[in-house]
Amino acid sequence: MAESAIDVRHLPRAEAYEEVERHLRVTLEGIADPIATMATLSCLLHQGFGHLWTGFYRVVEPGRLLRVGPYQGSLGCLEIEFGRGVCGTAAATGETIVVPDVEQFPGHIACDARSRSEIVVPVRDANGNLIAVLDIDSERLAAFDHNDAAGLERLVLIFAEATRGVPVADPRG
Repeated sequence: MAESAIDVRHLPRAEAYEEVERHLRVTLEGIADPIATMATLSCLLHQGFGHLWTGFYRVVEPGRLLRVGPYQGSLGCLEIEFGRGVCGTAAATGETIVVPDVEQFPGHIACDARSRSEIVVPVRDANGNLIAVLDIDSERLAAFDHNDAAGLERLVLIFAEATRGVPVADPRG
């Protein structure tokens, strides 16, 4: 089993994501539970990079509603409609969104007033269905870039592999 906490802040971003990926694969070996996977990935990213907020919003009504899932950080918004804020926009478009300054994002939802920048990555199951978004907030402006997008997109692919065939949530909420 991997050690319980890692710190990758001292590494170049590409190496940092490789280290998180290594820990994720070792920790999840033999585990196919989607909630455990979300919780583990949230922990590794939050502790490893020292983010303000790291977690998942699960699709509970496809095309309409996200609900908070496993996360680390201050209290998160409980529900977000598709198309609203950064998370809802990423869910609606199916695209990763990097926001260097959340104050410049139209309709940004401020769950924590300390958030200055954000990245949201759509999470798909093994069949390509949107099941969640991974949301990460930072207290620093422009904390995320294309390297983060690539690293996080690779990590959510591991999520799909690890949970192949296991339902994430009851669509009735």
